[in-house]
Amino acid sequence: MFIASVLGKFTTSRIIVYHCFFKRKYSNSNQIFINGKSYEVDSWTNVTPKIISYIGKNLHLQKSHPLSLLRERITNFFYFHYKNNRGNPLFSVYDNLYPIVTVEQNFDNLLVPEDHVSRNKSDCYYLNSKYLLRGHSSAHENELIQSGLDNFLIFSDVYRRDQIDSSHYPVFHQVEGVRLFLRHELFSLNPDAEGSIDVFEKGVRTETKQEVHTYDAARVVEYSLKSSLTALVRHLFGQNAEVRWVDAYFPFTHPSFELEMKFNGEWMELLGCGVLEHQTLVKAGVEDKIGWAFGIGLERLAMILYNIPDIRLFWSTDPGFLNQFNVSDINTNVKYKPISIYPPCPNDISFWLPGNADEFSDNDFYDLVRTVAGDVVEQVNLVDKFYHPKKKLYSRTYRIVYRHMEKTLTQEEVNKVHRLVEEAAERSLEVKIR
Repeated sequence: MFIASVLGKFTTSRIIVYHCFFKRKYSNSNQIFINGKSYEVDSWTNVTPKIISYIGKNLHLQKSHPLSLLRERITNFFYFHYKNNRGNPLFSVYDNLYPIVTVEQNFDNLLVPEDHVSRNKSDCYYLNSKYLLRGHSSAHENELIQSGLDNFLIFSDVYRRDQIDSSHYPVFHQVEGVRLFLRHELFSLNPDAEGSIDVFEKGVRTETKQEVHTYDAARVVEYSLKSSLTALVRHLFGQNAEVRWVDAYFPFTHPSFELEMKFNGEWMELLGCGVLEHQTLVKAGVEDKIGWAFGIGLERLAMILYNIPDIRLFWSTDPGFLNQFNVSDINTNVKYKPISIYPPCPNDISFWLPGNADEFSDNDFYDLVRTVAGDVVEQVNLVDKFYHPKKKLYSRTYRIVYRHMEKTLTQEEVNKVHRLVEEAAERSLEVKIR
């Protein structure tokens, strides 16, 4: 989804839209309309028209797309390895759930503390104080468990405000997996378990279990989780893939883990997972079960699996990119071959902040750059900041690297876009260009 033209009215209109959307004072009648539904604008509103335009793209459902191939491969793994007593797949799949969720769905149901950084406006795209674009696929866990599901996969797009570089994008895709067990289902996994072993107790929380779980139950769930995900990674990357487990923290699982794989000589995080906090199950109306959950970023897996060097490529409509993934067998070991490589054009932008530096968010500037320049921007880095004691002003300098994925940019073209970014920053962020 690259810019059709780096010049002209199209780009200029982005400045106007961005400015009008964020910097005017809203009355109670101001609303955002998405797919025929209106949302009241308030002080929490920070979603941009650019971000809204991604809703419904669903790259993971597009034929001959690397994310779609990966979705099918992961689904087939779970279908093949986990079946009920009738031989049917144990896991059900949900891959088209609507991305607008409530604060309760995205945070409260998952026990995310009120002061947790993930709730901040600088991290999420809020429609208003009650609704936001989901920040993770876990936002749908509660509703699916409430509906009576014990084993399911969720494939979805998720939205987070983040830095700009070759591995970060404000919209990406995840797969969430959940598996729940009743007592007899859990210990059927362990033929050595005695019939007298219990799942629940009134105990104490330790590093290896929750206060409501017995040690034996926690160990069996942990084994089920780790063996399942290790097998999945080796199914995707080969039986010789070198992996390791690292302890982690997530509000809605305990104990929690990350799985890392050695790639190009270095350990790379692939996924996060853990034993579901029992309180999240209680919130969903399930008190007699124990289980695990995991979350995987599809782009990260696909970039490793298919040698895709830049996350912007996933949004390309260029047949030269997509045709490489038009394969008859989804397990084909596709290795992306660059269509061509175009030179980067770096330009710096420096400005004085309108107030205290603590009140300025880098992500506000990143969103503005994305809105004005789109995917012609490869990365944005903060290269300098200082305080001028005489002027009593704070300064920021960012290096914006422009590189089109489908054509060579001239410096003249880049300069014109860069000036539009400067104008937008002055209008919308109220900074003063140095």
